[in-house]
Amino acid sequence: MRQREFAIRALTMGAALVVAIACAGLWGGFRLNLTSSYPVGIWRIEPLDREAAVGDRVFICPPDAAAFELGFERGYLLRGMCPSGLGPLIKTVVAVAGQEVNVTQNVTIDGALLPNAMVRLADAEGRILPKFPGGTVPPGFVFLHSDFGGSYDSRYFGPLPASGILGLAHPVLVFSQ
Repeated sequence: MRQREFAIRALTMGAALVVAIACAGLWGGFRLNLTSSYPVGIWRIEPLDREAAVGDRVFICPPDAAAFELGFERGYLLRGMCPSGLGPLIKTVVAVAGQEVNVTQNVTIDGALLPNAMVRLADAEGRILPKFPGGTVPPGFVFLHSDFGGSYDSRYFGPLPASGILGLAHPVLVFSQ
């Protein structure tokens, strides 16, 4: 009987801990990153009280678009709390409205080569990747990037609406890769 009571208490405490962590995530702006684009661990969304700027690392909701359903179907993206039904992405803003982006084998922004931005033709499983053809970033949009070579970012889906930015992405407890 004591073992059963102990097991019930342990399960109850575990469930309460999971609920508490989920609540902290929802109301405290904490998110768990399990992707390779940035270090795995706990991140916090901090308010962005200005327009996004080049160099900002942000959480952004992907819009409801074919490129993101493809990303979900292939396992690049997870379901989540964004209006599209997907989870927010952590990416770095590398170009803003008015900047010229050229995407070939690499990415250039206003003629300058973006480091760590080789464009892959296929993913790790050999599936053809879409490629953004380049152009001027439109008003109200941002071009996003991650230094991780396998990142699914604006090289493949183009600029995203800045209105989808949830805030700045700050690591709280992360593990180097």
